[in-house]
Amino acid sequence: MSRDSSGGSVLLAFMLGAMAGAAVALLFAPAAGEETREYLGRRAREGRDRAREAAGQGREFYQRQRDSVTSAIERGREAFQQAREEGRNA
Repeated sequence: MSRDSSGGSVLLAFMLGAMAGAAVALLFAPAAGEETREYLGRRAREGRDRAREAAGQGREFYQRQRDSVTSAIERGREAFQQAREEGRNA
């Protein structure tokens, strides 16, 4: 499995886990309804913030990998052109 798809899988698993946790919290909450809603809202915001951070890190990772591959391709082209010119001059 590639790194890109595993990152998406992790994010999906995180979101599903957050939803399942919220459902369980509703079922077993010992606090009053308003307190429970406040708690769940706070946890949902925390989860949303973590998901945004993970998405940002994923984008940064993707950009670094793309830049690295682009740079490697460019160096390969330059080496090929240099070897080709040397072959013509020999």
